[in-house]
Amino acid sequence: MINPTLTTLLDHRSIRKFTDEKLTAAEVETLVNAAQHAATSTFSQQYSIISVTDPQKLAVLGEITGHHWLEKAGHFFLMVADQYRNEQLAPKNERTAINLRSTDKLLAGIFDASIATEAMVTAGESLGLGSTVMGSILNDTLRVISLFDLPELTFPVLGLAVGHPAEKPEQKPRLPKELIHFTNAYQPIVATDPILKTYDQLITSYYHDRGSNQRDETFTHHIVREMSRDPKQREEILVALIQQGFSLEAAH
Repeated sequence: MINPTLTTLLDHRSIRKFTDEKLTAAEVETLVNAAQHAATSTFSQQYSIISVTDPQKLAVLGEITGHHWLEKAGHFFLMVADQYRNEQLAPKNERTAINLRSTDKLLAGIFDASIATEAMVTAGESLGLGSTVMGSILNDTLRVISLFDLPELTFPVLGLAVGHPAEKPEQKPRLPKELIHFTNAYQPIVATDPILKTYDQLITSYYHDRGSNQRDETFTHHIVREMSRDPKQREEILVALIQQGFSLEAAH
């Protein structure tokens, strides 16, 4: 079973090299429109989108993320979980304050911002654009908050670099469905699972054969390497969440 939408979704790959062509105002509006029509928790639309066009701010984001190529993208969006706007609309009382600052509403804002981001990615790819979703903005969360004057009850979730692709990299093989799709209950995995071993071999071949940044790595090694990072690198995320007014505690 295949159709144009599925073709777009199944052909996804992250793009990190762009032409010099900037997105037009119409293209930006189209992507934002796609985001607005994505699913949103309780129809509360708990996110905001910031278009970043200031070269100095883009340079700071390049420094924070370690990916200066984002400065050459056709457009950069900052996706923000946002309960501040709803605070302005709701009655000023204790229950409202508790609800807006709750873990539940924080997660709802993160969900809304993430779903909107994916809608923009897919819409962009349907127009021939490419993109990369960037969680690396959280490498210095407090600096991002300050850079964009984010008020209390907002939180930066993701960056999205979009543009006209100057490359078409090889597509990374995804995990076998048997390891992520279960029926009626979770199915634990063991490191010796032959399906995982086969996938490790596939990933090794992918990294050996791709056109750039070749290396010797399995998926298992990739996960081990990710989990070996200094946990202090992003420990300020919790500090930033509390600074932004989210309680992260059970309601009393």
